Amino acid sequence: MKPEYIILHHSLTKDNETVSWGAIRDYHVHVLGWRDIGYHFGIEFARSHYEIFAGRMMNENAAHCPQQNMNRLSLGICFVGNFDVAPPNLSMWHTGLRLVRSLLIVFDIPVQNIRGHRDFNSAKTCPGKFFDVDKFKDDLIRTGSFVA
Repeated sequence: MKPEYIILHHSLTKDNETVSWGAIRDYHVHVLGWRDIGYHFGIEFARSHYEIFAGRMMNENAAHCPQQNMNRLSLGICFVGNFDVAPPNLSMWHTGLRLVRSLLIVFDIPVQNIRGHRDFNSAKTCPGKFFDVDKFKDDLIRTGSFVA
């Protein structure tokens, strides 16, 4: 699989400032019955700073956005937090920019193919009402050598 899109999500849970990535994986595997966590990457506050956590391997189909075959066509990134109540803080934002910038380069994905889950499922607000996907893309263009 060569991903064509990057889809941004939020966990809808409060980031408790401990590593909860394992709890998300456990929920996906043991409650939902999936073979692994649904996302390729996660970003959360762990101990003293924001970290990027690995999920499914990048060459594996995910389970984060079944609409329009996006589980096969995209990489899924989960920002741990509930961005329906407040925006992600600046450190998390910059960690996300760093990760996505790298993925754009490695997989030659155009910036306009960064989307929120809500773009594919109108019942979702994901990655949250206060997560401005357009600003995120603008920040990538402004700070990198990407073309919209």
